[in-house]
Amino acid sequence: MKHITFYLDFISPYAYLAFEQLPEALLGLSYSVTHKPLLFAGLLKHHGQLGPAEIAPKRDWTYRQVLWLAHRHGIDMQLPAAHPFNPLALLRLAVACNAQGTPNRYVCETVFRHVWRGGAEAADPVRLQALAAQLVPARDANGDEVKAQLKAHTDEAIAARVFGVPTFAVDDKLFWGFDALPMLRAYCEGDAWFGAPWDAAARVAQGVRR
Repeated sequence: MKHITFYLDFISPYAYLAFEQLPEALLGLSYSVTHKPLLFAGLLKHHGQLGPAEIAPKRDWTYRQVLWLAHRHGIDMQLPAAHPFNPLALLRLAVACNAQGTPNRYVCETVFRHVWRGGAEAADPVRLQALAAQLVPARDANGDEVKAQLKAHTDEAIAARVFGVPTFAVDDKLFWGFDALPMLRAYCEGDAWFGAPWDAAARVAQGVRR
């Protein structure tokens, strides 16, 4: 059995698509998943990047592509009324639902669908209050312990060289993005490609630097 650590932020439409598609993508395989919410903005800051929604032409393309991918894969999806938004309340709520800060699939599904179904404001205070009432977190989502766990997930991901969401960590390998699901499946199936070719890709010399 393979164990997968799923690094995610509810702000990411690709993380939502990957979450919804993962059971089908790995159908028939033996695996377990630990969900680790993190602050995507923290990854961007560490790596000196802008988010896709911060580059105007890329923002337009991203929304069109994710809606197409949802249509193509039969995933129910509507863009929230405003995006990007501050995801901290959602991340902390999910972390607060588990003592180790690793929410189960039901919690993650509920939060993802709060954002990516219905087209409402994801960060609307009234909706957030209703979401919290539905999930009944075991701890104070605004408490220091929960905040520290969310930061720890983000720091852990950075230390593991995670640069975006969704990222699936299995053994010593990272698989980034919705389109990496077939690659993830192949690795879990024991495809021999994940040896020399995988390692060789990291040894390519860097040419021009900007």
